[in-house]
Amino acid sequence: MNLNDAISQLEHQGSAIISLGKGISMAQARWKPSPEDWSILEVLNHLVDEETLDFRRHLHHIFFTPDEAWPSIDPQAWVIAKKYNLRNLDTTLENLESERGKSIRWLAELKAPNWDSSIQMPWGKLSAGDIMASWLAHDLLHL
Repeated sequence: MNLNDAISQLEHQGSAIISLGKGISMAQARWKPSPEDWSILEVLNHLVDEETLDFRRHLHHIFFTPDEAWPSIDPQAWVIAKKYNLRNLDTTLENLESERGKSIRWLAELKAPNWDSSIQMPWGKLSAGDIMASWLAHDLLHL
């Protein structure tokens, strides 16, 4: 895993996601193809929480606090519990841009990260490289 390449990809993917979210109406942003599917607004708010509560946080955990309890997440429940679909689109896009910027700055400050650093999970080892690759792939799932 090349840190500079990962940062560049996160920058480009973040810009693409934010660009696609601009210029749509609140009605479009809140529209759901079906009750169980997510709206654009729900996806964007999900990405904000994934940025702060999942990928960056879990990568930090593996690098700096691997002996502490793994921070749990529940992205599916957050959609309803945090009322993603009632939020403001412009604010959500600003939050995503801000948090992605924080992630990129944080990653840029890492000095030669060991992508093989890992923790033991119930299903096996989870490495920093696994999380970084998942972060990069996760954006693409939502484009």
